[in-house]
Amino acid sequence: MKKYTVAILGATGAVGREMIKVLEERDFPIKELVPLASARSAGTTIKFAGKDVTVKEVTPNSFDGIDIVLGASPNSIAKEYAPYIVKAGAVFVDNSSAFRMDDNVPLVVPEINPDDVKLNKGIISNPNCSTIITLVALNAINKISPIKSIVASTYQATSGAGAGGPLELEQNVDDIKEGKEVTPKVFPYQIAYNVIPQIGSFLDDGYTTEEMKMQNEGRKIMHLPNLKVSCTCVRVPVVRSHSISVSVICEDALNVEEVKAAIAKEAGCRLYDDPANKIYPMPLVTSDQDLVFVGRIRKDLITDGAICLWCCGDQVRKGAATNAIQIAELLTK
Repeated sequence: MKKYTVAILGATGAVGREMIKVLEERDFPIKELVPLASARSAGTTIKFAGKDVTVKEVTPNSFDGIDIVLGASPNSIAKEYAPYIVKAGAVFVDNSSAFRMDDNVPLVVPEINPDDVKLNKGIISNPNCSTIITLVALNAINKISPIKSIVASTYQATSGAGAGGPLELEQNVDDIKEGKEVTPKVFPYQIAYNVIPQIGSFLDDGYTTEEMKMQNEGRKIMHLPNLKVSCTCVRVPVVRSHSISVSVICEDALNVEEVKAAIAKEAGCRLYDDPANKIYPMPLVTSDQDLVFVGRIRKDLITDGAICLWCCGDQVRKGAATNAIQIAELLTK
């Protein structure tokens, strides 16, 4: 079996470290792992396959001899180094939003549109975390009948804001217990014992940039150019794993039992739906694993033939690191 030299751009961040963990778990065919980060992190070590691997400072010359670069860095870094990655002949699987809506860059969820990786010209984008989780849950339904519209509310964990998110949640709780003033830094308001109905910046129509990703990215991934999505994104005081409430309307009327049967067989999903026994997806159940759990499947009481469901998945893994590794696995095949 051919083995690959794999670099991770942003290796010391939360998603970068998770990528390293997932590469090892999935036994990716690695010849050499090259962790790349800023000068501040250069020289530190990261464990991989039982060995200490030294983090290197990223420079324009870091990509010579690299086969695949996994990006776990902000948009600005992705844009700065993408030309050097492509010039070196590597494929850049980028977790940032820098290239997601570029017509020349495939946007891939391997369970949904794996063949799109063949269209890459050196860059493949990893979609937004809540988009990945939602679309994996809905993919089986789209196979029954093409989806026309989605109404969604996302309940997004603090770790979706980076490693500082859960730390701020914990600090908020400690400050409140000790009677201290809470000083938000990562989030615009206190996140402990609160929910914040804003993720991303507001647009002129009142939606946020995060909310529009579900429609814009969903159209591209599912090859549904007319898909309409109305989405509300909320930050909740949860450490890990995003939850999404969805109402979905298809071209044809949907049957609850048919939908359940299809989701039960769908790759990347786990039907987790037994309300009588209080079985439904939750962050505590779905954290630190790669499946999207789907439950609370029922008829929509407003639109005939529509279906409501609740899904939950680990946004650090399937919503980011694991999806990127799965894309890399497609490249090796």
